[in-house]
Amino acid sequence: MAALRTSSRLLMRSAAFVASAATRSNLVAVASSSSRTAASRTLSTSAARSSDSLFVHRNTDYNNPDIPFEFNEENAKMAQEIISHYPEQYKKAAVIPLLDLGQRQNSGWVSISVMNYVAKLLEMPPMRVYEVATFYTMFNREPVGKYFLQLCTTTPCMLGGCGSTKILEALESKLGIKAGQTTKDNKFTLVEVECLGACANAPMIQINDDFFEDLTPESMNNIIDKLSNGEKVKPGPQSGRHSSEPANGRTALTSEPYGPGKFCVPEFA
Repeated sequence: MAALRTSSRLLMRSAAFVASAATRSNLVAVASSSSRTAASRTLSTSAARSSDSLFVHRNTDYNNPDIPFEFNEENAKMAQEIISHYPEQYKKAAVIPLLDLGQRQNSGWVSISVMNYVAKLLEMPPMRVYEVATFYTMFNREPVGKYFLQLCTTTPCMLGGCGSTKILEALESKLGIKAGQTTKDNKFTLVEVECLGACANAPMIQINDDFFEDLTPESMNNIIDKLSNGEKVKPGPQSGRHSSEPANGRTALTSEPYGPGKFCVPEFA
């Protein structure tokens, strides 16, 4: 009887394994048969990064500990001002603003020398600085162009206005690069990112520190042309509307408020 029960269990396990394998093969077949179009790009919760660029440092001729780095006079003063906001025993809490300061001085990216310098300045183990720099994707650990283009391709921007897919296509055509690449003149780096918090003005892009919203392929190309020529471009909505106001004007609070409120506030007297 014991041998019979053992045999039955083995048969049941074999059947379950075969069914599971069949299910997996069906899923693979479905996935491989799906065509990958621009409109159905792989979605993720953050910009695509290869694992080695996220967590591993490899010395290169442009990024190694032997390359010197220190804050210039202006940034050194600013760093001390930042550190002064924290108690002496907690000054390591300034690691994020100091890494940001180093990134700005270092042409938009954080090298291993920048991290080591910040660690020494804050008297903390370098590994603790590496942990911060690899956790936050706002710190670029590879060189970027003069203009860092971060195009939001999350659902609201994909659906809003003309859609971020058309903006991405316009950028790739205009710059001659794909997302994740830098132009040969090192002027533009293009990446896809997740929500930047300007959903009411979709589609939008962040260029360095500024938001450019309500984009169309034409307005996007116009921005690139102006930046290429060294011209300043006014950030914000490119459609002419103010901030996030409805394109057709107010839809609420359009009438005189009732009650005595307006007589109690000096500016309404």
